[in-house]
Amino acid sequence: MISVAIVDAQTPGNVGTIARAMKNFGLSDLYLVDPPDLDPDGEAYALAGQAREDVLPNAQTVSFEYLIENFHTVGCTAVTNSDDRRHVRYPFVTPRELTDSLTTVGTETVIVFGRERVGLHNEELSSLDEICSIPASEAYPVLNLGQAATIVLYELRSITVDETQHPTEIVRASERDIEGLHDQFETFIEPVGIVPEQQSRIRRLWRRVLGRAHPTRREVSSLRGVFRRAENRLREKQAQKPNEDTTKNKNENE
Repeated sequence: MISVAIVDAQTPGNVGTIARAMKNFGLSDLYLVDPPDLDPDGEAYALAGQAREDVLPNAQTVSFEYLIENFHTVGCTAVTNSDDRRHVRYPFVTPRELTDSLTTVGTETVIVFGRERVGLHNEELSSLDEICSIPASEAYPVLNLGQAATIVLYELRSITVDETQHPTEIVRASERDIEGLHDQFETFIEPVGIVPEQQSRIRRLWRRVLGRAHPTRREVSSLRGVFRRAENRLREKQAQKPNEDTTKNKNENE
């Protein structure tokens, strides 16, 4: 179970933005430490989207100590001036690495986000179990609070979202349909003038391209339709050629 906590947010809008990101990525439990006023007619609810219906109204105001005592805590921060000699912000994990870690731990966890301007204080970070940081440009590694939360929660989606609007895997066309497409491609190799010594290489290239593509049934069906039309056009041209040759010979004889 993963929850989110926001410490001493300065603006209601960021609380609303984070609540919306929580809703996007399957989280519902929000804890607020020293929050701003969250007026149902104000900025937080305006920016929360559908999270205004459940995440924000059910948010609990707690102390920082409550988080420490009741959860495995992960503090999110930009990492600056820290290395293996100073352990306030080091070592840290990236959001993707955090996902792998929490998958194996399986404990009650709260992701803790700090203030807009200064983030979490060093004394607060010192009391947390893990530190998470988003890899960003060294020239400007500090992200907006709402942006940072959205990135972290997005990376956690594999353990917080059961189903998304995207299919989890490509439904590849059947091997029979794909082999039929190979067969149709084969019919064009000679008519388009590929010399015999190059034909096996072209067949191999086509098969490898299609193998990497993992085409869907609809894609294969559409391509086979194009090939069928091309085949029909080719037959029509071939049928017209004898007539054209006969007419040409007749004109020459005259």
